[in-house]
Amino acid sequence: MHRRTLRRLLAPLSAIALTSALLVAVNQPAHAADSLLSQGRPALASTTENGESPAIAAVDGRSDTRWGSLWTDPQWLRVDLGATATITQVKLQWEAAYAKAFQIQTSPDGNTWTSIYSTTTATGGYQTLAVNGSGRYVRVYGTQRGTTYGYSLYEFQVYGTSQSTPPPTDGPGYVYANPPVTGVIPSTATPPAQNPPVTHREFQANCSVSRTNLGDDPIVFPNLPGASHSHTFMGNRTTNAATTLSSLQSGGTSCITPGDKTGYWMPTLLNGTTAVQPEGAQVIYYKSGVLDYTSVRPFPPGLRYVVGSPTSTLDEFRNHPGAVEGFECGELTRNWDIPANCVAGSQLNVRFQAPSCWDGIHLDTPDHKSHMAYPIVGVCPADHPVAVPMIEFKMAWPVSGNLSQVKFASGRGYSFHYDVYNAWDPAVLAALTRHCINGGLQCNPRGFDQYKPERGAALNENYQLP
Repeated sequence: MHRRTLRRLLAPLSAIALTSALLVAVNQPAHAADSLLSQGRPALASTTENGESPAIAAVDGRSDTRWGSLWTDPQWLRVDLGATATITQVKLQWEAAYAKAFQIQTSPDGNTWTSIYSTTTATGGYQTLAVNGSGRYVRVYGTQRGTTYGYSLYEFQVYGTSQSTPPPTDGPGYVYANPPVTGVIPSTATPPAQNPPVTHREFQANCSVSRTNLGDDPIVFPNLPGASHSHTFMGNRTTNAATTLSSLQSGGTSCITPGDKTGYWMPTLLNGTTAVQPEGAQVIYYKSGVLDYTSVRPFPPGLRYVVGSPTSTLDEFRNHPGAVEGFECGELTRNWDIPANCVAGSQLNVRFQAPSCWDGIHLDTPDHKSHMAYPIVGVCPADHPVAVPMIEFKMAWPVSGNLSQVKFASGRGYSFHYDVYNAWDPAVLAALTRHCINGGLQCNPRGFDQYKPERGAALNENYQLP
């Protein structure tokens, strides 16, 4: 129903200013010692409404984005505070669709829950709840909707005192961009309409397998050969445990575009004990993850990060902040684990999107993730303001029939993850980004949009700069 979709991705400035003023006036912490612990933290939800209202939108500090659930009871929204905390206050800002009956619950592990607040007579709007509890995870657990629609929260704020120490911003594991990109304000602009309309903002990198079955991971385990589970490598042909930006730039590539010497890798797929490799060129999309696709900048040389986690649970994989199409084969779609059976002759496919907002400072961080973030309803967060290309892996493996013994070297299907170590020729990447992403085109690896041939190509027939 149209009423329940996000009204506008970007509200008028006057409305934002008014709402922000209300938040400042209403949502002051109860005690000076208490801190807002939930903002920007990982969030999960029982369901989301049409994929337009993600869980993380309720902890982003923005009153123009929201989490919305499906129209059934019960539903929940969970935030991970990162460490055990003493919880003293919870603030809720409901959209028109609110919870009449709900609980605030805490948990040490995300499995066992203790209720620290309960009501059956709530009326929505702004709620400031004095509570007393502790836990790493806090959730709103709705049992009765106040309307016929779902549950819809603009903001879910948890206050208290964390037992963790603030993470460092310097030291071992931090790699700095030289020069850094500073002074960027996340763009909330909407590019002007074009005729014909813009439907895509992307180009492809087509790369085949370059090295196989190596237990190396130069991002997570640098200079420790064999320390990781087995990986399948694509792109750069030299990637190993000792890889550096310089070694990648000096290496060859299995990508169609010679200028793409990036190292891409993912856990090896196993059928029993036999490794299965993708056949032929695999599709690695470079897209805009933000609404203002004209604001996307090329990756800086040496940027590296990990997408997903080998320790993900099924729920964490399914609710990942990047769009996850999951596993597909034949007529089966959106599976969060590898299906037990696929029609004979089909292939096992997966699609998984990477973060596309960079902090502008670090090429890597100790967890290989913190310098990157996902846009929230099309806008980069203020602490990761630089919009860069959004990578989407689209992988295919030649397995079908009985897949009961098929898994990744890292574990079950939902342990799928991948690594990116950027080594593009800067001029080639800039040309493709400018022509295809900023230009609103649907490009092949040459930077050519077959639906808009009059726009030309970024590269020549040899996939090189003209």
